Amino acid sequence: EQVVRQCRYSSKDLQGIEYIDSYVFNQAEYVRFNSTVGKFVGYTEHGVYNAEAWNSDAAGLAQERGELERYCKGNAAIYYSAILDKTVEPHVRLSSVAPPTGRHPAMLMCSAYDFYPKPIKVTWLRDGGEVKSDVTSTEELANGDWYYQIHSHLEYTPRSGEKISCMVEHISLTEPMVYDWDPSLPEAERNKIAIGASGLVLGAILALAGLIYYKKK
Repeated sequence: EQVVRQCRYSSKDLQGIEYIDSYVFNQAEYVRFNSTVGKFVGYTEHGVYNAEAWNSDAAGLAQERGELERYCKGNAAIYYSAILDKTVEPHVRLSSVAPPTGRHPAMLMCSAYDFYPKPIKVTWLRDGGEVKSDVTSTEELANGDWYYQIHSHLEYTPRSGEKISCMVEHISLTEPMVYDWDPSLPEAERNKIAIGASGLVLGAILALAGLIYYKKK
């Protein structure tokens, strides 16, 4: 036996809102109050019996009709602000990944993390024009903490002087955000290469000095 009470909202201005009070036994609904109908309606013999009894109780029926204003409309602002109006901007990362064996030697991945609500649009741009081929994307993946992430891949053949971008559109953003791909290495990677190259040069100098010293001896 269970009682299911619902507030059905169709618009933020609360036009067309409905309050529904359902009585269910063994997964079968047997009587319901709908605020649009304004009374109880039975769906089984027992439900019809209860509906007639409850509809004849003027005070009880008036209280049931009042739930639309008291409960549904009274809590609407809380629901909208806590759930439907809540937005969180995505954190976007653009990176190069190893491409699968295919027609193109390079692949980029555009990842959007920790955004809410779920709907989001990720588009690839090449010199300002939308790229529709050689693009694959995951669905919006739930993190398990109300937030989502998505990953879009672009396989491509690099061209000199071109500009590749990832454009993200989400309700939390006032306008689409465009992230340009910089093919140069990040500063951390450049530092690693510089340190490694310096070590090689220093090692070569020491080896040469040792060889000269050995020959002189």
